[in-house]
Amino acid sequence: MCGLKTAECIMKDPSCSYSRQLAAVAIKGVKDGKTLMEISKLMDASPKAHRPKLLEDPVAIPVAGAPERGPADARITIVEFSDFECPYCSAAVKQVDQIMAAYPKDVKLFYKQFPLSMHPHAPKAAEASLAANEQGKFWEMHDLLFANFRKLSEDNMLAWAKQIGLDVDKFKADLDSGKFQATVKKDEADGDTAGVYGTPAFFINGKLYNGPMELAAVKPILEAELKSPKTKIVAKQAQ
Repeated sequence: MCGLKTAECIMKDPSCSYSRQLAAVAIKGVKDGKTLMEISKLMDASPKAHRPKLLEDPVAIPVAGAPERGPADARITIVEFSDFECPYCSAAVKQVDQIMAAYPKDVKLFYKQFPLSMHPHAPKAAEASLAANEQGKFWEMHDLLFANFRKLSEDNMLAWAKQIGLDVDKFKADLDSGKFQATVKKDEADGDTAGVYGTPAFFINGKLYNGPMELAAVKPILEAELKSPKTKIVAKQAQ
C-alpha cells in the first residue's frame, strides 16, 4: 500500500490505476444513491482497496474482431480497455506508441471499448471509432478522438471523419444506426469479467498490469515475458 488517501493519490500519482478505480466505485455509489457509509464499505470491499502484485494472474480475453496493430506473430499481446473521454487514457496514447515503437516485432495491441458512465460522450465516441474501423481507419480516428477528448461532439466526429478520408455519408449512417452499440456493450462485459475497474486498463499476455505505462517501467515486464518459455497470446484463447 502507498499510504495515500484515494483523492490524494489521484492528485499525486495520476497513473495509479488503484486510486482511479476506487474513485470510480465511489462515483458509482453516489449515482446509485448510496450513503457515505455504504460507499465506504463498497470501496473497502473492492479488490483495488489492497494493492496486489504488479502483474495479476492471466485471464482469457476475447479479442476476435477487436481493432489491432502489430505483427501477427508477436510473442506479447497487450489488450487495452479504454475510454475516449478519459484524460488518463488520452495521456496513455503516447506511452503505448513508445512501447510499440520500442518492440516493433514483439508486441501486438488490441483495443477494447470501456466507456465509463461518468463520461457522457464516451459511448458515442466508441461507436465513432468502430464506424471508422468499418472503413479501415480505426487508428486514425482513435488518435483524433484522444487528442480532442474534451471536444467529442458529433459534429466534430463528422469533421474528423472527413479529415481522415472516410466516406462521411456512410460514417454518419453507421454512427446513427446504433449498429455498434452491441460491440461496445460486449467489450464492457468482457472488461467486467476480466476485472477492469477503471481506464485505461492494460493486460500483458492476459495479465492485468498494475503499474505505470511509461516505457522504462514496462520494459522489465516485457523483457521477462519474452524470456519466458510460456509466453503466448493468452488473449486469443477466448475468441
